[in-house]
Amino acid sequence: MGRVVEVNGPLVTAELAGVATGEQVRIGKLELTGEVIARQGASALIQVYEPTESLRPGEPAEALGHPLSVELGPGLLGGIFDGVQRPLLEQAKEYGDYIPRGGHLSPLDRRRVWRFEPRPQLKTGGRVAEGEVLGTVQETESILHRILVPPDVRGELTEIAGASDVTVDAVIARVRTDNGAISQLRLFHRWPVRSPRPYRQRDNAVAPLITGQRVLDTFFPLVKGGRAAVPGPFGAGKTMVQQQIARWADTDIVIYVGCGERGNEMVDILESFPSLTDPNTGRSLMERTLLVANTSNMPVVAREASIYVGATLAEYYRDQGYDVVMVADSTSRWAEALREVAGRQGQMPVEEGYPAYLASRLAAFYERAGRVTTLSGASGSITMIGAVSPPGGDFSEPVTSHTKEIVETFWGLSKELADARHYPAVDWVESFSGYVASCSAWWAKHVDPRWQELRDIALGLLSQADELARIANLVGPEALSPQQRWTLEGAALLKEGVLQQSALDPLDSYCSPRKQFVLLEQMLAIYRQGLGVLDLGVSVQELLRLPLLASARRLKGSYANDQMEGMREFAAKVDAEFSRLATEYAAQGKARQ
Repeated sequence: MGRVVEVNGPLVTAELAGVATGEQVRIGKLELTGEVIARQGASALIQVYEPTESLRPGEPAEALGHPLSVELGPGLLGGIFDGVQRPLLEQAKEYGDYIPRGGHLSPLDRRRVWRFEPRPQLKTGGRVAEGEVLGTVQETESILHRILVPPDVRGELTEIAGASDVTVDAVIARVRTDNGAISQLRLFHRWPVRSPRPYRQRDNAVAPLITGQRVLDTFFPLVKGGRAAVPGPFGAGKTMVQQQIARWADTDIVIYVGCGERGNEMVDILESFPSLTDPNTGRSLMERTLLVANTSNMPVVAREASIYVGATLAEYYRDQGYDVVMVADSTSRWAEALREVAGRQGQMPVEEGYPAYLASRLAAFYERAGRVTTLSGASGSITMIGAVSPPGGDFSEPVTSHTKEIVETFWGLSKELADARHYPAVDWVESFSGYVASCSAWWAKHVDPRWQELRDIALGLLSQADELARIANLVGPEALSPQQRWTLEGAALLKEGVLQQSALDPLDSYCSPRKQFVLLEQMLAIYRQGLGVLDLGVSVQELLRLPLLASARRLKGSYANDQMEGMREFAAKVDAEFSRLATEYAAQGKARQ
């Protein structure tokens, strides 16, 4: 037991002999939670995850003997936790709307009973290794929770419980480790959040993460086990993009970390997610979702820890063989927490006041993504998607620029597109994906071999139209040739008929890969056939008056994902209309000759 010596905001200096860096401590009469971040002789520098108002020198400080850790076991899914894994719903029941400092409720319900089913292949006397599956628990209707041997335990299995109803505290197995000690295994175990969980080997990620958002899946794809960033200024729609991914992505588990975001945004998420339906199972989305809520008015150092808590929870479900998507909103607030703590420690600031280790911390965080072969031999993945909030939308600021160098997919959001009510406001000039070649084989096998070809044509058309639009703004559209004006119309078809997508439209909120491809193919077919009849003498004004252009823009919301026959009928009408124009003007040309 030690004592507090000095209080400097969230940083507390205490006399704690023998305490290790990274060890968790409790501070003061209120038993505030903290973590040792530095040692200075016999004194320890502690960052406290709760407000330190009224904390005074001389109050007790106690080391807990373990680093900042999370409890991993059944009962996590559907939960809402703060930045250090305190259960917010249980705290609200216990304390009311205003949660006091120093509460230490267990993240996992110790009274809840689970049905444990041991793995039949396990026999007493045999050996078990790290990460091996001991048995299963039906955590939710859609997720089977695999109880794992902790990564630091291996040896002879001396006892295994039969099929029974147990609590998370009950001992379900005993293992005589290689050093002769007996390790008691329960339904849960603890793991330090700053230490990545081990795995057997890293695999190549080749399957795309289908989000149902056309601009993401078709133009800037992300793979399961990939790394992506969503940078954008205030009001550009970062949170909505991430919510759409969390709702529609073809993944097993979703972990949403609200790191330093405004309280009203987090309230909206906490209220809306439980009411959403999982499109894959028809049940509540919360059955496969876990929320970590750490708003901007919460202590800054808890904001710094929340990212690691979310990553450790993601690794735990990855180790069970699941595909996990972790959404971090936002890494900019996390970086600001690093900056504030570093400033209070007196560390030398570099770019815009951020500490010199900003880039390495960002890289270490995103490195916890990936598709791996787990210790048990299963295949699991973590897909990291981090929002970035650059001040003023400046993508050259340190957090955005460092993130851009680390991630493989970059979904840059544009304030101009958002102001024009173009959502998702993904800028096709700023954005990129390094996974196009990896995803091409999947699209060729499951949808159409021409996917990459049409994608490249569409991006080329958009780029060409942007240049023409700048010329038209200077000299007027009348100065453009008919082909150039039609190019502007073709790009407008792509923007309005493919890139724009309403999250509130029941038919268009999610777009299947097949529908995405058909829409892209149809818009490019209209553009291509229009160029053909222009060469025959059709005026561009006549083309722009065609009713089928307005119908093409509405095509995305006119047919559901399983109504491809209606879209094929529309394509036939388009072909017939352009054939009519071609025949008519070809005949007129012969008559003039």
